[in-house]
Order: sequence, then C-alpha cells, then structure tokens
Amino acid sequence: MVTNKTQFKGVIMLLLTAFVWGSSFVAQSVGMESIEAFTFNGIRTLMGALVLLPVVLIKDGIKVNGMNHEGRAHHKALNKKTIIYGSVLGVFLCIASNFQQFAFNYSESGKIAFITALYMFFVPLLGLVFRKKVPVLTWICVAVGFVGLYFLCIDPNNLGTINLGDILTFICAIFFAVHILLVEKLAPDVDGVKLSCVQFFVSGSISCILMFIFESPNIGAISTAIVPLLYSGVMSCGFAYTFQIIGQKYTEATVASLLMCMESVFGVLCGALILHETLTGREIVGCVIMFVAIIVSQVADIITVKLKTVFRKG
Repeated sequence: MVTNKTQFKGVIMLLLTAFVWGSSFVAQSVGMESIEAFTFNGIRTLMGALVLLPVVLIKDGIKVNGMNHEGRAHHKALNKKTIIYGSVLGVFLCIASNFQQFAFNYSESGKIAFITALYMFFVPLLGLVFRKKVPVLTWICVAVGFVGLYFLCIDPNNLGTINLGDILTFICAIFFAVHILLVEKLAPDVDGVKLSCVQFFVSGSISCILMFIFESPNIGAISTAIVPLLYSGVMSCGFAYTFQIIGQKYTEATVASLLMCMESVFGVLCGALILHETLTGREIVGCVIMFVAIIVSQVADIITVKLKTVFRKG
C-alpha cells in the first residue's frame, strides 16, 4: 500500500478522472433540463455499474478457473469484503452526488464548483482525525489551490448571498471528502474495478428508490436526456470513478484531492472548446495558479525531507 509517495501512474489516472468529470459538467447541465436530480443520478450510476459488470464477470471467470479449493474460498471471502466496502462507498457517493445535483436548483454553477472544491480542504482536515500527518507544504498548496479556484469560479462583483444551494453544496463537499478518504483506506485491499462496480450499483439503486418516491420519472423526458445520461454514466461513472479508485491506490489522499480539483479547470476549458465560451483573464489566472499548486504538491514530500535535512545539518 502506498502511503507517503505519489506514483506517476496514480497522478495520470486522477488527472484523467478530473478531465472526464470536468467535461461531463456540460452533459449534467443539459440532462437536468429534461429530468430531475434523483432520476439523473440513479440512471447514470446504474449505467456505470452495467458498463463495468462484463469486465468484472470476465476477470472473475478467468481467475476462478485456475484456482484450487483453497484459492476459491479466499476469492469468495475477498468478494464479500468488496461488497461490504463498495456498499459503504456507494452510500457516501449517493449522498454527495445528490446534494450537489439538487444544488443546481438554487445556486449558480460557478459557486457550486467553488464550494464543492472545499473537499480539497476537508480531506487533510478530516485526515487529522485519523492522525494522518500532512506536510506543511501540502497545506500551502491547498491554500494556493483555493486561491486559484476563487479566481476561476467566483466573480467578486456578483457574489450574491448564501442560499440553500450553497448549503447543499457545502454538505456535498464534506461527503466527497469522506468518500476520498474511504477510497484511500479501502481500495488497496480489493479489486478496484469490482469495488467501483459495487459502489455504482448501490448508489444508483438508492437514487432510483428515491426517484420513485419523490419524483415522477417520464420515459419521454429520459429519452430526451439519453445522450447526456450516456456520457455521464459511461464516462463519468463507468470510467472516471474507476480511475479514481485505481489512481488513489498510488496517491496520497490530500494530493489526490488536489488533482481531482482540476475538474474545475477542465470544466472551464471544455466549456470554451465545446460551447465556445471565452476564458476571461481572471479565469486564465485561476487555471495557472491551480496548475502551480498541483505541480508543487507532487514534490511536497521531497522538498519537506530536504528542508529537514538542511536544518539538521545547520
């Protein structure tokens, strides 16, 4: 298990995660024009589970065929652990994603993006509860990252007032932070793809139950939103969240949260490319600041060790 070092493959997978999440913001926005929050989240997360299910079944079939009785017993025990871990992750994913989705009914997308990114702060803060040591330089990177997100997402001339959407997003950020810490804790012990599949099935099932209780799903409306649902379900859920789980096996949680905050940067860039939105000078500054924070965070441990060595020699 990797605890203190961040490996290159983990960084790449988490950057891919951030890119897909950022690009799927367009799909989520378009989809919400036709269907409601529980409906959208329920369908897209179940799509994510269905995309991964064939991969899980094929991998399991190949593994089991070459096992003896003792190996099969161990495999069965590991599957049971995966179901338990995936169920826990699925509950927190369901809570976080639905709080965020409902926030769009009350607040602006820029404020939601900024407030959601508070998980970048909550991850090391909650990590202290579990007595995790975080380098001072990493804390500085978190602070710098907040500055970048502020420039990227917030217009000081149009801050508005705190509304229900802001409160819902604040709660969502806390649950996303818990989800990130749980992934770091649980993912190294089980198969990442299988764990991801289970969490989507649990999250999607809960959302669909809530959909039938609180909403009125309509086949026609769902058909209208099928393209956004497919992109958000297959790419954002099926691939990106799986990349998150696998990537976090090789990445410390605080650094992982910083990498995944690049979702906001990629969201702005995709909006410019796909929707032909223009980047303001302020947004460009925010992107640059975020990139600097990410890069420095990757060498935080190395710099900290070298500084300690210098001071000891002095």
